[in-house]
Amino acid sequence: METLFVNKATNKEELEKVFAIRKTVFVEEQNCPPELEWEHEEESVHFLALMDNQPCGACRWRKTENGYKLERFAVLQEFRGKRIGQALVAAALSDLPEDAHYIYLNAQLTAMPLYARFGFVAEGPQFEEAGIQHFKMVKKG
Repeated sequence: METLFVNKATNKEELEKVFAIRKTVFVEEQNCPPELEWEHEEESVHFLALMDNQPCGACRWRKTENGYKLERFAVLQEFRGKRIGQALVAAALSDLPEDAHYIYLNAQLTAMPLYARFGFVAEGPQFEEAGIQHFKMVKKG
C-alpha cells in the first residue's frame, strides 16, 4: 500500500523539492516561462506531497487583495492518477485561516473537475496564461 503525505514545506530542503517539482511540470513539461513561475514565493505557504517518501507533488496558497488564492498545483507525471492532486487541494484548504471568506484559483481546463469536487465553480471567461487555457474558479460554500 502506497503511503501519501502532504506536509507544509517550511525548510530550505523541502522548498527546493517543491521548486524542483514545479520546474519539471510547468517549465519543462508545459513550457511556462521560468520568470512567470517564480513569483510571490516569500508570501506563499507551500506544500509538498510525498508518496512512499518520494517527492511527487506541490502547491501553495497566498493571501491577495481579493482573498486567498490557491496556486501552482503540480504532480509529477509518473505519479498522476493516484489522488495526489486531491490530497494537495484538501491540505491547502484545511490550512487556510477560518475567516478565509473568498477562496479562488486559476484552473487549467484539465484540472477543473478536480477543483469542482471541492466546491469550486468557474467564473468569467476562459483566458490564457503562459500559453495554457484557464478558468478562474471560486469556492462556493
